[in-house]
Amino acid sequence: MNTDAAAQMVREDGTYPTVPLRKDRITVSVVQTEVHGVPGDNPGPALAENLEYMLDSIDAANGYGGPCDLLLFHEFPLTGYSTWTREQHYAVCREVPGPETEAIGAKAKQYGCYIAFGTYAKDPENWPGHILHLMVLIGPEGNIVAKHWKQRNVRGMFPGSEQFTTNIYDVHSRFIEMYGEDAVIPVAQTDIGNIAMSAVQFEPELFRCFALKGAEIICRVATGGFEYEDMRLTSYHNSLYTLITNNSVTITKQSKKFFQDTAYGGPGRSAIFGPRGVELAVAGAFETQRRVIVPIREFREKHRIPDVHMTLYRPVLDQYRERYDTGMNLDGDLPKDRRDAGKQFAEKARWIHYW
Repeated sequence: MNTDAAAQMVREDGTYPTVPLRKDRITVSVVQTEVHGVPGDNPGPALAENLEYMLDSIDAANGYGGPCDLLLFHEFPLTGYSTWTREQHYAVCREVPGPETEAIGAKAKQYGCYIAFGTYAKDPENWPGHILHLMVLIGPEGNIVAKHWKQRNVRGMFPGSEQFTTNIYDVHSRFIEMYGEDAVIPVAQTDIGNIAMSAVQFEPELFRCFALKGAEIICRVATGGFEYEDMRLTSYHNSLYTLITNNSVTITKQSKKFFQDTAYGGPGRSAIFGPRGVELAVAGAFETQRRVIVPIREFREKHRIPDVHMTLYRPVLDQYRERYDTGMNLDGDLPKDRRDAGKQFAEKARWIHYW
């Protein structure tokens, strides 16, 4: 448990904490694969298939063109997503660490690479009944380097229905008591660079804070679509590297729950952006990989945190009140389903805004 909320998170001289780099140049890769939602009843066989598909994709990504230093998969390579009930959803969730991360860790050790991906997860000991949405980073020794909670869910995208996964914002006070303030917006210091990870979209303030805390590579994930400029501008405004991995078009299996082409982007377009938002690589719609060589040591020598004139903005930010308060998943029962989550949000929101 870490309750030291007073520790300095942003330096005053423009630098940031690091660990020594293992090489001057690293190869980073977005691995765009299909997404297969598993059945809520008896999910085991489908989960095993998804894991095997992911392991095969790790082999392929480290094959032609040589090994990579960092592989980024999409939001849900293990579980996929579907219209589960809460009970089904909880049964689908994986424990981290668990058998799946052990198998992925063995591949990471085999190739000496870092592997990042998103997953639905559960922590029965510390968060019984909660469905977590994590980003996981596994290191070249096969160990879990980081597991970062999603900071917040987007609200108002589906009128009358909301996500019922537990994020940091909805259990904010208890999260800080357990893990400390620094864990809210975490940056993993690794020997290939400072890595931040998140499945959050449409919140540039979050990624600015990652940059202020010393992120050099931001790993972002999606499933079903994303706003391309939201990703590119993460690099443009913060002068760092951004990786975005989305799922590909599904050919081997076709979900009956969702259309392939969605209103917010559809499959594909995984990309890698360099400082100032330069597009370094972009994928099409099908299963594929895109890789880029990053001169990480040269970048680090010149890189500094963003220059933000906070004195101008703080009076406005200090008066702002969020649309709904933190702790929505601490008071009372957890939402039973998406409609119940939507009802709880509507009752607690200061204003309602739909996309």
